[in-house]
Amino acid sequence: MFSYRHYQSGDEKQIVRLWNECLWKDPITSKRFRNLVLLDANFDPKGMLLAFENEQLIGCVYAVRRLLPMFGTDLEADNGWIPFFFVDKDFRRSSVGTKLMEEAFTFLKRNERKTVFFASYAPNYIMPGIDEKAYPEAYQFLQAEGFSKLYSPVAMDRNLVDFKLSENVKDLIKQRKDEGYTFLLAEDKDLYEVIQFANLKFNPDWGRAIREGILQGLPMEHILVARNGEKVVGFCIFGGYEGVPDRFGPFGVDPDEQGKGLGKILLNLCLKQMKAQSLHGAWFLWTGEKSAAGYLYKKTGFEITRTFHVMKKDIN
Repeated sequence: MFSYRHYQSGDEKQIVRLWNECLWKDPITSKRFRNLVLLDANFDPKGMLLAFENEQLIGCVYAVRRLLPMFGTDLEADNGWIPFFFVDKDFRRSSVGTKLMEEAFTFLKRNERKTVFFASYAPNYIMPGIDEKAYPEAYQFLQAEGFSKLYSPVAMDRNLVDFKLSENVKDLIKQRKDEGYTFLLAEDKDLYEVIQFANLKFNPDWGRAIREGILQGLPMEHILVARNGEKVVGFCIFGGYEGVPDRFGPFGVDPDEQGKGLGKILLNLCLKQMKAQSLHGAWFLWTGEKSAAGYLYKKTGFEITRTFHVMKKDIN
């Protein structure tokens, strides 16, 4: 006999245990679950739906909507997200997942949401979307639940053992410096401008990552800032998410300045800095394979290690 309810204090150990049994490619610790889920400003226990057989947890679907704006006052009032879900392998195809997902949709509808995404949730996303190769059943389940694929970001990795600045990159750096560009490690005087640049030119989650990263101890030598004269035109960071030092990003160049190799310079200087700190690799979870950044990463020696599908469903 199955029973269903939302999260209650004390469920964490069973959730983490079942998570690690089901999501083999994306394991989690109690500390990460606490930081990314329970302490998320948008966490609502009523959105974490759980299924039990007697007292044993057999399934979980987590639905969330924005309670705290990422930037300004925008609560994205029409949108909700499913950051993760999982069902014990012995109870799949037994309607448990379907029932939990129905309850998740009901929770979001009750809060006037019209669209739900898997996953693409910020600030505390676990994964960009569904990894079809790692979790084929879950991908089929989302399709059966009416989700359609929006786009497919990729994760990439690069080994740094043999990395060095090429002569081409060194020449490019000299050329841009002669034109008035600078590429320097961040100082206190840079922080406000860089955070505003990230918020306004790119994504408020990037500005948040910089601000919260520094508050949590992100060293300033993990942030590179590009300027054209006095104007910030680009930045890149490593170790900004969850304090994981070899996790690269965020990283961006002013669209008005693109085509000058500034991204190439920042990326290479950042990898050089990472290697100087004894890191043997660099990785990130999300870029467009065919985007300008995606091509730059490939040219710089990054290889695709995972592909995700961001999914969407209308529940209006």
